Amino acid sequence: MLITSYNPTELGDTLIAILRPDSADQKIETHATVTRISDAANDQTLGYNFFDVSKTLGQLDANGQVHLTQAQVDQLNDLLKANDFEPELVLDTDPKFVVGYVESAEAHPKSDHLQVTKTQVGLDKPLQIVSGSPNMQADILVVVAKVGAMMPDGLIIWPGELRGVESDGMIVSGRELHLPNAPQRPGALILPENYQPVGAAFDFDRAQTLFTA
Repeated sequence: MLITSYNPTELGDTLIAILRPDSADQKIETHATVTRISDAANDQTLGYNFFDVSKTLGQLDANGQVHLTQAQVDQLNDLLKANDFEPELVLDTDPKFVVGYVESAEAHPKSDHLQVTKTQVGLDKPLQIVSGSPNMQADILVVVAKVGAMMPDGLIIWPGELRGVESDGMIVSGRELHLPNAPQRPGALILPENYQPVGAAFDFDRAQTLFTA
């Protein structure tokens, strides 16, 4: 997993690279302009902070999530190696926001408002996703934020549990996707029939006109 973000207004010329979810106990190690954050229990890398990153990648025209090229990942790995860190960054090109088809939606055994869905996203088997959307039901097309997605507000989707039931992803609303004129209330974004093939990367440009003012 590799999720990168750049927010020069808040953090200056610093690229944040996230590989794994945060842990309770962390270890921080800095060599020159690179800081490694790791899990103190098992030494797995959680992420890196690359300071003065424009000296390595050039000027980044971004404010939020950055989608790096393979060449840029190679440059960062060279920087890690030069600073005695493992060159462990791997480019992740798998689309994280995809069209999903809800095969089934059943009541959560420990909740009166959550539903446990089986949602196809073009993989060998459907994802189990727990949803609190009041309009959730079977036989609809939706937008799924897969594990590793960064939402427009900066939230990262990791595998988790909701009241004891595993959930691998999130079925999202137009509001959560920051689509123009989306209703400002809870509810999954239900796509028109045959809007896009199941498993296809969600077309954010086309979606700008999904809601009318």
